[in-house]
Amino acid sequence: MIRRQRAVVAVALSALAVLALGACDSGSGTDAKPQAGATAGGSVVAPGKPGEPAKRISPEEAARLLPDESPNSADFRYAQMMIVHHRQALTMTELAPQRAGSTQVKKVAERISAAQLPEIAAMEGWLKNNGGPREQSGHDHHSMPGMATEAQLKELRNAKGAAFDKLFLKLMITHHEGAVTMAAEVLSDGNNVLVEEMANDVIAQQTSEINRMQSL
Repeated sequence: MIRRQRAVVAVALSALAVLALGACDSGSGTDAKPQAGATAGGSVVAPGKPGEPAKRISPEEAARLLPDESPNSADFRYAQMMIVHHRQALTMTELAPQRAGSTQVKKVAERISAAQLPEIAAMEGWLKNNGGPREQSGHDHHSMPGMATEAQLKELRNAKGAAFDKLFLKLMITHHEGAVTMAAEVLSDGNNVLVEEMANDVIAQQTSEINRMQSL
């Protein structure tokens, strides 16, 4: 809730700062009128805290009040580890067309692939835009929540028909639950709004898929 309020304030301050700068630019004409949210001198009317009145501040002060959303270590850790996590899910879904017995399981696998491929691309793009991967000390990809072991993956590769369907659903539900756990952690510990949005998407998408798989 606090992060949502921070985002609302940030949007409001950004909009007001733009209005103030626009008022300065257009104020040279004789017919120019101050725009909403800005005074003739170029100040910004900033919203006050709950119960407090608004106040006039300079555009520079408004910019300083914007929250710092620079990525922290939790954001980088989430993006890097979730890429690996998603790739294992794709490894499992790639087996479904040839080995699944149920049409429903095949469709679930198709939906998972369709959702997670663009999510991987988005996280890779985010890393690139923020300077690339960071060294991650003390974190083993195999210890990520929900990850299947090599033995489990081998068993899945060797299974076929109903046996594959049962094992696939079991492993994928656990895998999705792990992804939801990771997303919830970065919502608590991270700082970047784009990572927050990606994590919320993972929670919504994979919770829906968990419910679908549990019903099969």
